[in-house]
Amino acid sequence: MSAAADHTYEETILRSSPLRKLLSRPELGSVVGALAVLLFFAVAADGFLRASSISTVLYASSTIGIMAVPVALLMIGGEFDLSAGVLVTSSALVSSMFSYQMTANTWVGVGVSLLVTLAVGALNGFVLTRTRLPSFIVTLGTFLMLTGANLGLTKLVDGTVSTKTIADMEGFSSARAVFASTLTVGGVDFKITILWWLVLVAIASWILLRTRAGNWIFAVGGNQDAARAVGVPVARTKIGLYMGVALGAWISGQHLLFSYDAVQSGEGVGNELIYIIAAVIGGCLITGGHGSAVGSAVGALIFGMTSKGIVFAEWNPDWFKFFLGAMLLLATLLNTWVRKRAEATA
Repeated sequence: MSAAADHTYEETILRSSPLRKLLSRPELGSVVGALAVLLFFAVAADGFLRASSISTVLYASSTIGIMAVPVALLMIGGEFDLSAGVLVTSSALVSSMFSYQMTANTWVGVGVSLLVTLAVGALNGFVLTRTRLPSFIVTLGTFLMLTGANLGLTKLVDGTVSTKTIADMEGFSSARAVFASTLTVGGVDFKITILWWLVLVAIASWILLRTRAGNWIFAVGGNQDAARAVGVPVARTKIGLYMGVALGAWISGQHLLFSYDAVQSGEGVGNELIYIIAAVIGGCLITGGHGSAVGSAVGALIFGMTSKGIVFAEWNPDWFKFFLGAMLLLATLLNTWVRKRAEATA
């Protein structure tokens, strides 16, 4: 058989087999990367595959994954959010300070925090759609304002850079059970954030793949002018996506608060890049219109395996960001190759 015939036969197989569908999946590259990281640390780090170690890895992954899921949806919609990291801290601070200063049940503070956090997300989306400024500028401004407000208001209200403890307040125990409890399965302890993470992945996947809103997200991220021309509510979709990021920040913020019962006002700076990295490793494109919620979960899992694998292997943790950067580049290259291969066989 000639080389030309071989090539034609290969393309025919790709077109007619499940391999074409597999290549078109945005999370394919991240799954391959996750398997490689798992095998690497299984060999390099003693005890990496122990049940207790897996629990630790999943917890580290979930704290990133809860935010990586809505950030991924936002990126599929063609935007990103530089304020996501500090918004987590803002959510925790509002909940803590409102409960303490008003001597209210902590659930009241949790509810107020939800409203404030969603309002910040809606404001990001509203300013973006009304001014048509780049999301980089809009959310950078929000990032700076929240960073200053977190520190300034905490000092003004509590007199220090951290909030007062609310561990002895009414409602704290039940709130901790919802946001920061530990579940024992088969004798192994798992943090409830893992459950929150899985639920968010399932809901986000359903939205993207089974609802009209999911079609709108892909359309807006692919070409918002064309989407607007066919009747897609571009502004409403983008505002909703930013509110989704805010919802993730609220969940993460409550976990932060009820894990430690007090919050440092300077936390969260820089975490927004980690959420974006997890989404990109998971197959999301910076340009929008491509990605998946499952991919963001796999990206977060790679982050968790790497961060804890280095500890289990007893390596210098200073190398962690080097490995993270290398994985980001490799995953982006692999995702680009897979996407082009899928397009070539379409």
